[in-house]
Amino acid sequence: MSMAQQAAPAVATPPEPGGDRPADGRTRQRPLVVRLLARPEVGVFLGAAAVFVFFLIAAPSLRQGGSMATVLYQASTIGIMALPVALLMIGGEFDLSAGVAVITSALTAAMLSYQLTLNVWTGVILALVVSVGVGAFNGWVLVKTGLPSFLVTLGTFMILQGVNLAVTKMVTGNVATDDISTMDGFEQARALFASSFDVGGVQVKITVVWWLVFAALATWVLLRTKYGNWIFAVGGNKESARAVGVPVTFTKITLFMLVGFGAWFVGMHQLFSFNTVQSGEGVGQELLYIAAAVIGGCLLTGGHGSAIGPVFGAFMFGMVQQGIVYAGWNPDWFKAFLGVMLLGAVLINLWVQRTATRR
Repeated sequence: MSMAQQAAPAVATPPEPGGDRPADGRTRQRPLVVRLLARPEVGVFLGAAAVFVFFLIAAPSLRQGGSMATVLYQASTIGIMALPVALLMIGGEFDLSAGVAVITSALTAAMLSYQLTLNVWTGVILALVVSVGVGAFNGWVLVKTGLPSFLVTLGTFMILQGVNLAVTKMVTGNVATDDISTMDGFEQARALFASSFDVGGVQVKITVVWWLVFAALATWVLLRTKYGNWIFAVGGNKESARAVGVPVTFTKITLFMLVGFGAWFVGMHQLFSFNTVQSGEGVGQELLYIAAAVIGGCLLTGGHGSAIGPVFGAFMFGMVQQGIVYAGWNPDWFKAFLGVMLLGAVLINLWVQRTATRR
């Protein structure tokens, strides 16, 4: 073979796009619909749209701006906590103590401020330390013992539930904290955590804004940072992640600390909305946070999910919760609707995964 013949392939004219060249099955691009279905938030977006349209028809009063503001508020109180819970689930773990941890943070801020006659902001900061510390404790026990997060956080759930009741009764002589609305710093803290603002004559809670800000931040972290890659890696296979240099221990512990931060923020909202806190509340709320994340496309097995999906999941919760009321139905049906949505989301996610991975 001559040198000219050897060089010929290097300058040969490439085949025209769309020509008859046989495609390699390993590199063939999947159809757009299949690629969209592979996104974990697509299914819940369609479900949220369907629920939205359904209740707009079934409950005409929902079409009013004030009613929709109430729906968004209900969704935000669940959605703020659902975001760190979703990140934790993508990382392969979940937290059963998230609901009572919200009340723990609120009780800590209220009692420290009132009983020690401190500025409210002192109680708020100390409550943040306690909440993040509880999350760090959960993560540390998990990584040091290798126990399932179900057992670790179930234990923390029971501890916090008992401490909330016992300490509140011991300190205040009641099951609720004292009213802190007249204390120094209250109005400034309320403006940050529990204020409202006017939009076209409709009062919108500040939590709606914080919810969307946190969702955007969580999405950026997951998709644009090294830490986001670590979350997916430890959730998919922590041993493989550790083998390639991912700091598994750091990632797991900080994910639990993020849940603690979310519990602190929601706890501060509750405290400054009602000026006092009932020590027995919060039980069962953790299931709503987990359900919103699951409906949003996060898998209990980890390694799959998004931050946008739980936003739509929480919106569905708010829409159903308020839609039932505005439609004049028995509110006891809320949990039944919740169960149907959760089971439906799991089945849709399963179908989406099989469709997306089908060759």
